[in-house]
Amino acid sequence: MNSDEVKACCADAYAKDVVALLLGDSYHPGGTALTRRLTDHLHLTADSRVLDVASGRGTTALLIADAYGVRVDGVDYSPANTALAQGAAQAAGLAERAVFTTGDAEHLPYPDGAFDAVVCECALCTFPDKAKAAAEFARVLKPGGRVGITDVTVTTDRLPPQLSTPAARIACVADARTPAEYAGILAEAGLRTLRTERHDQAMLRMIDQIEARLNLLRLTAADRLAASGLDIDAAPAVLAAARTAVSDSTLGYALLVAEKSSAP
Repeated sequence: MNSDEVKACCADAYAKDVVALLLGDSYHPGGTALTRRLTDHLHLTADSRVLDVASGRGTTALLIADAYGVRVDGVDYSPANTALAQGAAQAAGLAERAVFTTGDAEHLPYPDGAFDAVVCECALCTFPDKAKAAAEFARVLKPGGRVGITDVTVTTDRLPPQLSTPAARIACVADARTPAEYAGILAEAGLRTLRTERHDQAMLRMIDQIEARLNLLRLTAADRLAASGLDIDAAPAVLAAARTAVSDSTLGYALLVAEKSSAP
């Protein structure tokens, strides 16, 4: 697949209802608790404007807009997700403070220096050109602004075959990087990493959650699973490989906070 096909495939996959059934409201390990921990390090004030890149169905953006009282723009490659997120903002009474746009993380549709903070959860790992996306994060940030990332981490040369497939890339695994490599990508864009935390246990909890929901869906919605295109028979081996990879530190989850220089 070329880069545009990868983006379209990821966007299509995460717009499917079956993904929501498997992952719940929050599509990343650590859920909303980790989102709050990340946001607490962004030093937001009531006047802050935040960009959520790869905003999906809007969970992170709506949480930040509600809990911190700030304006949040969400951008996602999938028009279906944009529509769902805007509908969720309307339903939550947050439509004036949470606005969603369809767009590409590698070509953000915002002017230079528009935001006080950028968040990106469990998505940088899927972007074909991570350096370009990081450069876009830096471009739209004001001087002194902060980037908050939570993402899958992988030691690529130790990844088992079950987690190296195109489907594994869509599942945020096959093209993930180590925390040091993410920090290096941010540094090349002019973003200095201030904080790095490992949250590998959150990855194990998500694997357990997916397995439990998958077993339930086999019993209650087998037709929807079959129609989704998921390889149900392969799922147990993939989940077992993922669990082993977390246990031996090949696979994990990390939080990073970085800052753009305040110098002009």
